[in-house]
Amino acid sequence: MAAIERSCCFTGHRPMKLPWGMNEDDPRCLELKLELAARLEAIYELGYRHFICGMALGCDMYFAEAVLEMKAVHNDVTLEAAIPFGDQPGRWNEKQRKRYNRLIDSADKITVLQYGYTADCMMRRNRYMVDHAGLLLACFDGRPGGTMNTILYAQRGGKTVVIVDIGES
Repeated sequence: MAAIERSCCFTGHRPMKLPWGMNEDDPRCLELKLELAARLEAIYELGYRHFICGMALGCDMYFAEAVLEMKAVHNDVTLEAAIPFGDQPGRWNEKQRKRYNRLIDSADKITVLQYGYTADCMMRRNRYMVDHAGLLLACFDGRPGGTMNTILYAQRGGKTVVIVDIGES
């Protein structure tokens, strides 16, 4: 497989769109994290080795942590942090910044798309990830927004899209 065909990127919601918000002890959040780990293992078995994450709060962090757990088992796994702008965690609280920095420190590759914030920097980051991957894994509840736009962009580009439904039941 070529590099892009062996790469998987991720999109998903931030805490304000998740039914459990910031409460990662919620059973639904714990279930999603297990589902992500299982999906990633299945994607690994299909030959994907490079995983690209946008490093946002919420589902992105869950994805990055699951990739790092998988990397502990499979030494050929790599994690790329695709950072939309240099000061992405600048307005986050200390706990969130520490988590982000731990993930960045564990990444195999760091790609910063631009220095400062602009209104389109998140979209540019999402398009970078899709353009550099053959598969998009998405945690999605069906509502419009950046996650939906990323899924539609990937579909228009002929990428494989795997959706984990996180809609309220």
